[in-house]
Amino acid sequence: MSPNINRRDFVKASALGASMAGAVGMPMLVNAAAAQEQKPITAKQQIASGTIAGLTIGRMLLGGNLLTHYTHSRDLRYVYNLAAHYNTPEKIFQTMRIAEAHGINAVVIHTAKGVVDGMKEYKKQGGKIQWIICPTAPINEEMAEYTQSCQECIDAGVDALYLWGVQSDALINKPHLIKKAVMTMKSFGVPVGVAAHKLEAIEVCEREKVKCDFYLKTFHHHNYPSAKLNHDSSWCDDPNKVIEVMAKVEKPWIAYKIMAAGAIPPKNALEYAFVNGADFAIFGMFDYEIDEDTRLLNEVLALDKVKNRARKWFG
Repeated sequence: MSPNINRRDFVKASALGASMAGAVGMPMLVNAAAAQEQKPITAKQQIASGTIAGLTIGRMLLGGNLLTHYTHSRDLRYVYNLAAHYNTPEKIFQTMRIAEAHGINAVVIHTAKGVVDGMKEYKKQGGKIQWIICPTAPINEEMAEYTQSCQECIDAGVDALYLWGVQSDALINKPHLIKKAVMTMKSFGVPVGVAAHKLEAIEVCEREKVKCDFYLKTFHHHNYPSAKLNHDSSWCDDPNKVIEVMAKVEKPWIAYKIMAAGAIPPKNALEYAFVNGADFAIFGMFDYEIDEDTRLLNEVLALDKVKNRARKWFG
């Protein structure tokens, strides 16, 4: 993003002329430019990549929250509607195409309304971006709804599944259900991860030897003004403890919330994440941010302090 404009200002200005996309989720994606012919996407630049359980993904992944309008905008609740006005179904598809053109080959998202159908439509239009999705169906002893949700994702062409961080956080004291969820996902033959906001969830998985292929863990420093407001403004309680624990984890680590939902500048966030052990980073981006953010990724990965970091690279 240009240093002269921030996300809030841009979305505020752009929303005035954008059409309403509906509530949180992707309810209209199926009809997004369905009749338009799309040219094949050719990446005009490349970004570094790694491999997780046979799946090759870029070190930067497109985050799904802005696409589903989950902006984490602290007490500025109107920003949710602004994001919905700007990220129309057509704009969402355009954003993914721009991401692909900049070498980003995977999007991480949850099963909000319309997401699975939107994924199928995007693929139908020729999109090649890989989909890493977490089902949000209930996890219980029977696992019937969760299994059905996984099947729907697989039928739509998902490339990897992961356990939603909200659910893993809630199941810290029920590790057998975390295991059930992971084994259910693995039964479909795709790479499987576990996401977490609470570090304890990762520690439980390591202690209980949960057979996941990768982790997704929130990770950011606290050097920004709203970090301690406890108002939808911080997602990593103890970053130093995260560094300590993840240093001993021998699985690929996808870091997310590394910009603390826009509070930390992109380059600073990338440096902090990769120097301290993350193998991949999820970036929530509007379309106009992708060009600069992928350039910053390449700059950061070329730094000696990143290449010579303490934690071994996984993936």
